[in-house]
Amino acid sequence: MAVELGDIFNSAINNSLFKNKGVLQVRYTPESIPHRDDQIKSIASILASTLRGERPSNLFVYGKTGTGKTLSVQYVTNELVKKSEELGIEVKFEYLNCKLKKVADTEYRVLAALIRQLGGSIPSTGLPTDQVWSKFIELVDQKKQLIVFIFDEVDQMIKKMNDNFLYSFTRINQELSQAQISLIGISNEVTFLENIDPRVRSSLGEEEFVFHPYNAIQLQDILNDRCEGAFNEGAVEPGVVAKCAAYAAREHGDARRALDLLRIAAELSEREGNDKIEEEFIDLANMKMERDKILDIVEGEPKQFQLVLYSIMQITKNKSDKMDRFYTGDVYNYYQDVCDNNKIDVLTQRRISDILAEIDMLGLINAKVISKGRHGRTREIRLSIPSNLFDKVEAILVESLGF
Repeated sequence: MAVELGDIFNSAINNSLFKNKGVLQVRYTPESIPHRDDQIKSIASILASTLRGERPSNLFVYGKTGTGKTLSVQYVTNELVKKSEELGIEVKFEYLNCKLKKVADTEYRVLAALIRQLGGSIPSTGLPTDQVWSKFIELVDQKKQLIVFIFDEVDQMIKKMNDNFLYSFTRINQELSQAQISLIGISNEVTFLENIDPRVRSSLGEEEFVFHPYNAIQLQDILNDRCEGAFNEGAVEPGVVAKCAAYAAREHGDARRALDLLRIAAELSEREGNDKIEEEFIDLANMKMERDKILDIVEGEPKQFQLVLYSIMQITKNKSDKMDRFYTGDVYNYYQDVCDNNKIDVLTQRRISDILAEIDMLGLINAKVISKGRHGRTREIRLSIPSNLFDKVEAILVESLGF
């Protein structure tokens, strides 16, 4: 066994397709961002006032996953920090990923995370929330400074909490005597602002930008740009980049997906001992990503979403025929029983109907709206999770829900 492993290790060392795999990672910030010049210039023009010590307008950026929102904002803020250092001006940008578990699910945890980023300390739990707000404001206002807070995937935070937090946050300037703050919200949901309180919208969305999906040609440009830094010369077969771009263009023009697809295809090729990435490995990588994506979605969704999906899976499991369809009322009744048995607050049937629509949109179920005549409309539901993933998804839900 030791000899066999040694061969594998030596092969990995000597036959790498990669020059720098990090170029394909999400956290990598390239020197230029193709096809986002207009958006970058607009964001820069709004944030440039920070170099004069003036508070910029709150900015809201939205668009689907992988359309360059976070990358563009980080690119501009990185350049602003460099320029401020040249001028001897202090400008702070504090970034928070709202999708991280146990960070953005309560006001307390969000504020605690920000306090720690600003150099303060606070217990993970235990203090009244108003004291945590006071601590945060005190820390921000300890000197004359300008801080821009960036809330990435802010829609995820609002799903877990509510929009009162955002409203309170945007009103903090009224309580500050020395410092000033601004907010940049980044959301994957293009309709996010339409669903929040009008007071929050008016204070949060002073400036708004939409990032539209990339098309296949634009995705090819992005991939070709990264390939130069990521791979050894001649490692990418002709047609590979075009196929990656075509897959990602079909998935709402997601550049992040295209880069992941290319990286995983390269890893699979490398494990097979190949010295080139061939088109067939793009297909294999796509199958692997589809499987992993379902598990990531299930793990990252809020508790009520998981409860509804768990109910659907248990109904499916108890059916003699796994292809049997059932209806919104069946799901709601089972969901109520699960909540009652575990002492969990029950949502209204209308809210559960909204969650079913979300689950349908993510492709985990097929929910067809049908008419029942004078009894109104309902959804005819069928689980769409592949049978080979059923047990894994169920295990994630059981662990997450504590059943």
